[in-house]
Amino acid sequence: MRGYNLRIIFSRAGKWLSGLCLAWVLLTSLTPVSFAAEPLRVVYPDYWPFFTRTGEGYMTGFFFEIVSEALGRMGVSSKWQAYPWSRCQALVRSGDADAMITVPTAERLVYAATHADPFYLKRLKVFTTVGHPKLAQIRTIRSVDDIFRMGLVVVTYHGNGWNDKYLRSRGVKTYESPLLKNVWLMLANHRGDIAIEWPMAAWPLIREGGVENRIVETDVSLEAMPFHLLVHRDCRYASRLPEFNETIKRMREDGRIEAILAKYEGK
Repeated sequence: MRGYNLRIIFSRAGKWLSGLCLAWVLLTSLTPVSFAAEPLRVVYPDYWPFFTRTGEGYMTGFFFEIVSEALGRMGVSSKWQAYPWSRCQALVRSGDADAMITVPTAERLVYAATHADPFYLKRLKVFTTVGHPKLAQIRTIRSVDDIFRMGLVVVTYHGNGWNDKYLRSRGVKTYESPLLKNVWLMLANHRGDIAIEWPMAAWPLIREGGVENRIVETDVSLEAMPFHLLVHRDCRYASRLPEFNETIKRMREDGRIEAILAKYEGK
């Protein structure tokens, strides 16, 4: 009888231990999946061809494609939500959103971390109005100092970090629009002398505003804007930014970034 009871005890103990081991395996295997399933919450201003949502609800744009693919290669999913640019920055600053794509500035790097190398350099051109009385002078601009010396007024949009860093900080007078597309209406209506923007995105908005016959793109090219992924410092993915940087390098080496950009050139 004693041996029989011992067999029952050991049998029950074995079943209990088996159940405990199974529970441990399930917990350890499910935890990483649930962790990885939490997406990086990216906020962006609707701005073709960087990022926009189609009428069918699909995300497109080459910033979106480059960054989402790089994150995907790292095993990180992403959720994209559009807001006005000033609100995007406020959401990341407060931690209510995780990330945004922009030019790193001292102010932004207080609350957000980034990676070493830009994933894209946006080369800026100087635009002005047809028949501007200083057009000949404008065509000779070689630096921001020339803009200041000529007393030119720049039209830009609210939250343009490059403008704040390179123009406003050096005393260049600027007028701001809350919406990027209205910059070209302001320029066409002589609210300023020049606008400094990226031609690939500028001309669709100029045509949309119906002012293509009143705006001229000069050959003057100023500093390039270095675009980075900025992630709130308290976000769990901030520590993986060096990995993001290396992933972008591999995408550049294997030709993937060039292939993505080629899809948007000339559109």
